[in-house]
Amino acid sequence: MFERNLFTGLSSFMKTLQSDSNLSAKGSTLIGGKCFVWGSRTFIMGVVNVTPDSFSRDGVGLNVNAAVELALNFEEQGADIIDVGGESTRPPSIYEGAEPVTEETELLRVLPVIQAMERVIGVPISVDTSKAKVASQAIEAGASMVNDVWALQRDPDIKRVVSDKRVPVVLMHNQNGVFYRDLVPDIVNGLRHVVDSALNSGIDKENIIVDPGIGFGKTAEHNLEIIRRLPEFTELSRPMLVGMSRKSTIGEVLDLPVEQRLEGTAATVALSIVGGADIVRVHDVDEMVKVAKMSDAIVRGWSQNR
Repeated sequence: MFERNLFTGLSSFMKTLQSDSNLSAKGSTLIGGKCFVWGSRTFIMGVVNVTPDSFSRDGVGLNVNAAVELALNFEEQGADIIDVGGESTRPPSIYEGAEPVTEETELLRVLPVIQAMERVIGVPISVDTSKAKVASQAIEAGASMVNDVWALQRDPDIKRVVSDKRVPVVLMHNQNGVFYRDLVPDIVNGLRHVVDSALNSGIDKENIIVDPGIGFGKTAEHNLEIIRRLPEFTELSRPMLVGMSRKSTIGEVLDLPVEQRLEGTAATVALSIVGGADIVRVHDVDEMVKVAKMSDAIVRGWSQNR
C-alpha cells in the first residue's frame, strides 16, 4: 500500500510539473502590496506566537519588543510572510490541549504586536484567528491576510470581514474527531466545500489559499499519508499552504521533544515542496529557507545564472 501510494503521488506530481496549465491555474495573489506568483518558488511563512501556551514552546507572550525582534530576524533570514497568532490552536491530544481565549484577550495580544511590526517590517503580516472581530481589527492595525484554522466556519461574521476587506485568506481543513471514509478525498471534498462557501460570500478566488490541516482532526498516520499524497490536492487549483513544523507527528516518529524536531521538520518541508506546496509555515525560518531553496532548485529548476 505504501509503495503504491508513494508511486502514485510522485507520478501525479511529475505530471503536474510538466503541465504549465496546472501551475498557471493558481495564478497570483496580492498580499500586502506584494505579488505572490504561485509556482514560481516556495514562499516561507514565519510563525510568531504571542501566546503563553504555544505547542512549539516559542510563544513570546505579551512582550511586543520580543515579537518585533523575532519578526525582523525572520525577515532578514528570508521569510515572505509573518503569521501572528494570539490563541494557541494545539489539539486536545497535545499537552492536554489549549485553553480557548476571549476576543478581548486575543486582541490584547495581537494588536500591539501587529501595529509595532507594521511600522518596521517590509513583508506582509498574517493574523492567525477564527474570530471576526479579531480579524477586522488586526487588518485595521496592519495585517493583510487571515489564516483561519476553521476555514471561516466557526464565526459567521468572519466571511464578511474577509470579503469586505478584500484580503487573502488561508482556509484550513479541520474537524472534530479523526474518522474518515477515505482520507484524502474526504479532505479534498471538505476544502472544496469551504472554498465554494467563501466564493459564494464574495471572497475573490485569487484570495483563497488552502491548507490540508496537518495535525487538526488527524492521527499521526493520517498526517504522514497526507504528505505522501499532497499532489492530489492540486485538483483544487488553489495555492496550498502546508504547516508541519515541529508538530507531534514528527515527535512520534523520531521520539523527540519539540525543541529537537528541526531535522524532522526539514524532511517534511522538502517533501511538501515535492508534493506541490506553495507556502510552508515554519518556526525555524533560517534553516527552512535553505531547505526550500534547495528543494526548489530540484523541483522547479535552477541555473548558475539565476
